[in-house]
Amino acid sequence: MRIIPFLLVSVLPFFSAAQNEKADKIYFNALIWTGDSQIPDAEALAIKGNKILYVGNDYRPYKGEQTELIDLKRKFVVPGFMDNHTHFLSGGYNLSSVDLRKAQTKQEFIDALKNFCKQHPDSRWILGGDWDHEVWGGELPEKSWVDSITGDHPVFVNRYDGHMAFANTKALQLAGITNTTQAPPGGEIIKDKKGEPTGMFKDEAMALINNIIPDPTEKEFDEYFAAAQQYAFENGVTQVHDMGSYGGWTDLATYRRNYAQKKQKLRIYSFVALWSWEKLDSFCKKNGKGDDMLRWGGLKGFVDGSLGSTTAWFYKPYLDAPASTGLMVTDTTLLRKWVISADSAGLQVAVHAIGDRANDFILDVYGNAEKVNQERDRRFRVEHAQHLTPFAIPKFTQLKVIASVQPYHAIDDGRWAYKRLDDARLKGTYAFKSLLDAGAMVTFGSDWTVAPMKPIEGIYAAVTRRTLDGKNPNGWYPEQKITVEQALKCYTRNNAYAGFQEDKLGILKKGTLADFVVLSDDLFTIAPEKINDVKVLRTVIDGKEVFIRK
Repeated sequence: MRIIPFLLVSVLPFFSAAQNEKADKIYFNALIWTGDSQIPDAEALAIKGNKILYVGNDYRPYKGEQTELIDLKRKFVVPGFMDNHTHFLSGGYNLSSVDLRKAQTKQEFIDALKNFCKQHPDSRWILGGDWDHEVWGGELPEKSWVDSITGDHPVFVNRYDGHMAFANTKALQLAGITNTTQAPPGGEIIKDKKGEPTGMFKDEAMALINNIIPDPTEKEFDEYFAAAQQYAFENGVTQVHDMGSYGGWTDLATYRRNYAQKKQKLRIYSFVALWSWEKLDSFCKKNGKGDDMLRWGGLKGFVDGSLGSTTAWFYKPYLDAPASTGLMVTDTTLLRKWVISADSAGLQVAVHAIGDRANDFILDVYGNAEKVNQERDRRFRVEHAQHLTPFAIPKFTQLKVIASVQPYHAIDDGRWAYKRLDDARLKGTYAFKSLLDAGAMVTFGSDWTVAPMKPIEGIYAAVTRRTLDGKNPNGWYPEQKITVEQALKCYTRNNAYAGFQEDKLGILKKGTLADFVVLSDDLFTIAPEKINDVKVLRTVIDGKEVFIRK
């Protein structure tokens, strides 16, 4: 009588294994960080269709006659990187536009524009650029620098933070801007001692030029998208939360068109302008909110400008601009009204806030919205959350507000931020560890094209805080350095949560969507300062390999 149970015990494991579903692909001989606390490490990953069938070490029960086996030769595997904040289409445009980010001097800035104009002897608008005047000492460009070398080209190139842009005389003439032109609220036109515009425009004043620039064609938008998508794949990015480059609606239309034509392989969560919340509400009621590849339902607003353009909103003046505490880009009464109304419609709200006063303001608005509209799973986001008072940090946790930050900015701005702000304020700058220690939900991204859409560089920045000028080898405000695992979570499962996808993405376990990245080195064992040298070898989205490094 006792033999039967023994036989059942002996046969059941074999029977169970025989019944296992067979995988389409199995990646084995890998070092896998799953992001799943139940099974944090593994050596093999099996995929069926677009989902993960198995994560573990013994993949043999899932191997069938048609299963493709891929030996990863002990390379490092992580869930697909998500970028929490991009301006995707303008990024795609900039990949083929003039590159002013490399200009380290005034003359290099002029020469780059001169060479680009020579290569394009026509009258096209020259846009993009991404220059940084701080690297050549802080002198802002003036139209007199380039008027003689830009020919028939109207020029309107932005500082890399997107909150300040430079125009040549041709662009000013086309826009009808003279010494009598006044800046709109939330913006500034820089003028010389004679009252003449120098060519510099800040924040809302940039619209005076942007409004007269011809819109790209659908074909051109599709080209921008294709270039940006490929760039994402090459850098291990499997999803972007896109904050729009053209108001959001044109961006969304581009994504929907490419999705319908089966050209979209990257996951996209597309945000539109906050002021258009009623339009989005109607759109969602008619069209739903998309699917796992292309989604919408998020809104992006602004409180202030940026630190580099001295337009971020602070309580105290800038050290190098003592007459200014920054700008409120949006009327605060309107902003509060839009947030509360959009939240009442069940839409997700994300608002840009850089300065300490801007962050305090939007946290107060979010708290007010929760009282008015009552408790629900709303997942408010503060985009950048850059300069925080000690009182703001615990508020993120108390209000369950997501801190959507971009770590590369810390090693970039850290070169010159001391010119703008005192030590007391800088201690609350890019306060990643303080936010995490307080229990806040922190997500990572790039703000591309403000920073490269390269998660590896973001992880390096968050872990080392070594500024780009090499002057802080032990880290800029090193008490805010975080661990590799914390940084990985911020780029994967935390970003999934920020987009209401934590049950499908961000970790590698059975049943989740098959998005992952293969890296050249184990991020946990190499020296932190070597993280920047790590290469993306493969990018897999929805079970399909979209990039393999040759």
